[in-house]
Amino acid sequence: MTEHWVSADVIAEHLGVTKDSIYVWIANREMPAHRVGRLWKFQITEVDAWVRGAGAPDAADEKLD
Repeated sequence: MTEHWVSADVIAEHLGVTKDSIYVWIANREMPAHRVGRLWKFQITEVDAWVRGAGAPDAADEKLD
């Protein structure tokens, strides 16, 4: 079965962060995202793998950026 693409709102809720954090991570941390027109789309499995691979910063890293 093919995984559905989800929006930035869904990913932000899934990770428990703001949508602004998602956009910063796309730009600065190479978060896996795909642009479809003006919208960013995500696959939850790709994002989860990115987080587990130390892609997402912790709170201390966020304050430094």
